[in-house]
Amino acid sequence: MIKIVLAEDQGMLLGALSALLDLEEDMEVVGKATNGQEAIELVDQLSPDVCIMDIEMPIKTGLDAAEELINKDCKIIILTTFARKGYFERARKAGVNGYLLKDGPSDDLANAIRTIMDGHRVYAHELIDQDYSNKNPLTNREIEVIELIAQGKSTKQISEELSITSGTVRNYVSIILDKLNVSNRIEAISKFKESGWLK
Repeated sequence: MIKIVLAEDQGMLLGALSALLDLEEDMEVVGKATNGQEAIELVDQLSPDVCIMDIEMPIKTGLDAAEELINKDCKIIILTTFARKGYFERARKAGVNGYLLKDGPSDDLANAIRTIMDGHRVYAHELIDQDYSNKNPLTNREIEVIELIAQGKSTKQISEELSITSGTVRNYVSIILDKLNVSNRIEAISKFKESGWLK
């Protein structure tokens, strides 16, 4: 019997997924969570074979939880509405066993679980068909600068933290905006996050 923990913040969908998987003769939903933190706790308590998680959940996202759970003896499957390359790249880097989309046929989920239990990885075709070779164009120093910007630091604070002048910080910001093809700091942070490059 494949023991499963489900994490999904939409109650109706959580119930439907649970009922669907419980219909499979070789599967049993042993725990249900409504956020990533609960998912981590349930995996620790119940030692399931598989944890299936949505990405956008309160308290802790599915990707944050996946990164914490990846060294546990539990297969991780992301089940989401979002076919965003940044999310997919981050999930792959975390080592998740599957990344599936919610609009796929219900049979696909059960079959994917079995395939993953056999030691394979399963990614939605839509994701494989897209080009996910997007490389971060920023240098290590530029990454340091944008990460500090994302933390809400001012130009002066960044210059003090990195021991460089405010003028140099502004130069870096200008280069970052140019490389990311955006017009301001807010857009830069958003694009950096969406692409899965922000730690």
